[in-house]
Amino acid sequence: MPKAIWNGVVLAESDRCEVVEGNQYFPADSLNMEYFKPSNTHTTCGWKGVASYYSIEVNGETNKDAAWYYPEPKDAAKQIKGHIAFWRGVKVQA
Repeated sequence: MPKAIWNGVVLAESDRCEVVEGNQYFPADSLNMEYFKPSNTHTTCGWKGVASYYSIEVNGETNKDAAWYYPEPKDAAKQIKGHIAFWRGVKVQA
């Protein structure tokens, strides 16, 4: 079962992930939300839409914008609505 780990803590774990462009997108209900802080960062993908970000805080350390999601993805990416992906050193084990 895929899990996302950073700083020795499991951030998310689920067998209901969606894989897009090699990234595991975890369902929102699989996240340990105590580690997630909303960010004001936004980026745009031509086919997925506008992404929003979370920074991760674990044991007093912050990993800025290490998780992203598409609140309102375009139709081509509708399967990742309500899902979150990781980067910036977050290890995803499939």
